[in-house]
Amino acid sequence: MVTFENIKKDPSIRTYIQKADDSLQALGFTEHSFAHVGLVAANSKYILETLGYEPRQVELVQIAAYLHDIGNLVNRVDHSQSGAVMAFRLLDHLHMDPAEIAEIVTAIGNHDEGTGIPVSPLAAALILADKSDVRRSRVRNEDVSSFDIHDRVNYSVTRAELKINESKTLIKLKLHIDTRYGSVMDYFEIFMNRMILCRTAAETLGLQFKLIINEQPLV
Repeated sequence: MVTFENIKKDPSIRTYIQKADDSLQALGFTEHSFAHVGLVAANSKYILETLGYEPRQVELVQIAAYLHDIGNLVNRVDHSQSGAVMAFRLLDHLHMDPAEIAEIVTAIGNHDEGTGIPVSPLAAALILADKSDVRRSRVRNEDVSSFDIHDRVNYSVTRAELKINESKTLIKLKLHIDTRYGSVMDYFEIFMNRMILCRTAAETLGLQFKLIINEQPLV
């Protein structure tokens, strides 16, 4: 059985993740390396585990989360689809069960807001975990005066929390934004499509999605 620990320790996979992030850094994008995929894996696990999914399903979504951005190695455009193809090749090479590969590839291929649809619980959890990773430490540009809108929005978020309520009917993304660096309107300008996808993903899991910024419910 291929485990999440196997995937994290695989030297080839680590190389692809690092090189994909190197490409994004060259293009001026925020961090998409081990900090990002590690946090997405942890939040994906939290979502399915909290909702009572079987342990193997929880492990599969962690694997999908860890691999979800490797397609950036090929190109940022359609990176979810190219990443799905790369993940298939890697997992098939490790002799993973085809049914499990199929679930992982489907989740990766559907995680991006441009083309993604939460067609499965794994895809839905991956979407929610990925789109909720907004934080100051993702910004690489050290010159505040030259920030673009993506830098401003990420840098302005001093705290982000994804939480499912006790009755398991609601998932909340709570953000604290330092408005000296970015506004709530800036956030919606670049992330509106992501929040709409998160709402659909939550519904796939039988949840309602709420976005709260500076203690104010917005979605």
